[in-house]
Amino acid sequence: MKESKTIAALFDFDGVVMDTETQYSIFWGEQGRKYRPDLPNFDRIIKGQTLVQIYDKYFEGMEKEKEQISKDLLLFEENMVYDYIPGVLDFIEDLKKNDVKMAVVTSSDIKKMENVYRAHPEVLDIFDSIVTADLFKQSKPNPECFLLGAEILGSTPENSFVFEDSFHGLQAGNAAGSTVIGLATTNPREAIQDKADYVIDDFKGFTFDKLMSVRG
Repeated sequence: MKESKTIAALFDFDGVVMDTETQYSIFWGEQGRKYRPDLPNFDRIIKGQTLVQIYDKYFEGMEKEKEQISKDLLLFEENMVYDYIPGVLDFIEDLKKNDVKMAVVTSSDIKKMENVYRAHPEVLDIFDSIVTADLFKQSKPNPECFLLGAEILGSTPENSFVFEDSFHGLQAGNAAGSTVIGLATTNPREAIQDKADYVIDDFKGFTFDKLMSVRG
């Protein structure tokens, strides 16, 4: 089998493509105080996990609570503000010019992403593929989602770049064997610098050439 030479860029969504993590922190912080006051910083604990994973791990047997959270989350996401991370559109355009295949790889489900498409229909055209939680069984920090993303794009983990902001996401990217670019949008730079091959505050001034220099 011939080794793929396709270069792939795999973007987490929240905190990487769109500046939404602050909003989610408010929502999940409130849920933690309401339903799991025994777990301080609940909003940070659950970052990078799917809703199913959150429910299975932290709300076992709490059916009424899960039902209420789901209703509240649906309404919350319908009214969220979806603003792009600074510089990401220019960076994506530069990647396109250099024939890089791109995918969103997110722990969000289809319902959430439909809210995004209503606010920004161009997202469906910007990326070659969008991998949501509905398409993989094990969420981050398991590398399954990024391995799937690389496969869908016709690439390999070794030829893939993972862009992540959460601890679980960074761990998944490393476990996949990809080059990991950390975004200091959710956690401080010093907290993620030992978990990524390279750290950026946002995408302003970041280019395809700079990306390739990271891999060496």
